[in-house]
Amino acid sequence: MRAVRLEAIGGIALREVDKPAPGPEDVLVRIEACGVCGTDRHLFHGEFPCTPPVTLGHEFCGIVEAVGDAVFGIAVGDRVTGDPNIACGRCSQCQAGRVNLCSNLRAIGIHRDGGFADYVVMPQGQAFLLPGNLQPTHGAFCEPLACCLHGIDLAGIRPGDSVVVLGGGVIGLLTVQLAKLAGAATIILSTRQASRRALAEELGATATVDPSAVDPIEAIAGKAGLVPGGVDVVLECAGVRDTVEQSMRIAKAGGTVVIVGVMPQGQKVAFEPFDVLFRELKVLGSFINPFTHRRAADLIASGAIEIDKLISRQVPLEEAPQVISNPAAPGEVKVLVVPGRT
Repeated sequence: MRAVRLEAIGGIALREVDKPAPGPEDVLVRIEACGVCGTDRHLFHGEFPCTPPVTLGHEFCGIVEAVGDAVFGIAVGDRVTGDPNIACGRCSQCQAGRVNLCSNLRAIGIHRDGGFADYVVMPQGQAFLLPGNLQPTHGAFCEPLACCLHGIDLAGIRPGDSVVVLGGGVIGLLTVQLAKLAGAATIILSTRQASRRALAEELGATATVDPSAVDPIEAIAGKAGLVPGGVDVVLECAGVRDTVEQSMRIAKAGGTVVIVGVMPQGQKVAFEPFDVLFRELKVLGSFINPFTHRRAADLIASGAIEIDKLISRQVPLEEAPQVISNPAAPGEVKVLVVPGRT
């Protein structure tokens, strides 16, 4: 079969490899669609830990082609989405219910072969059923939506709250939709790209800000800003130094800041601990998707989340290495890799 292999940091190529076979508790899935994530680009540049050589791709959906002898509840022909994050279930973090912080965490598409391929094998516990009539391209959004759900859970948004989302990529635009579903009365998205600001307003943002044209801190939380004094919740979804630093200045006293975006490993930001103390800010990190994948799949299946407007383009496997090794094109939200039958 074909697979997009990260062979070393900065080295990625489409290769012919052996088609995998499922073990007793595994399922073999024929990939229908797999999303290109910012993390894939971080992996290519060595900015996020992984174990090459490995087949990339962790946002996937497909059809079960074979199951192991011990598999139950999943049958050949089922459409499934895969939760890529495999916890050990035995360490102290897992025993405390913090599976996303598992000491032995391994991820499909990062530490073991993933979904930028014709087929992927995964443990049955990582497979979640989707309706047979669901568009496969929608199923590929379950993993990023599950990560956004964890951020929303940590944010504790209440009906009527004011929320700012920093970053207009797919994570920011999914988060806007979730904030609306959570009952936020004010939802402000900040991003430089005009097309993404317009899309955010279509998806539920009550206002948008262009940080290249105005100071976002003043425009949002200043005396003449959209929410003078700051907002209840800020969700940082860009993974950029500037937005992380802005987030703590945009939250009101007693507010909550949730860091959802992934900054390159080793980068640092500047903030004043006195300000965090004096204004009693709650600053939280949101890492992947503990027990949220099923909820994400159900939300996708329900149609409550707008997906089609987030899909910028679909490409074959042959184009995936070029997409991953280059920055996202201006205005691009989500690129899907669609292998097709072989």
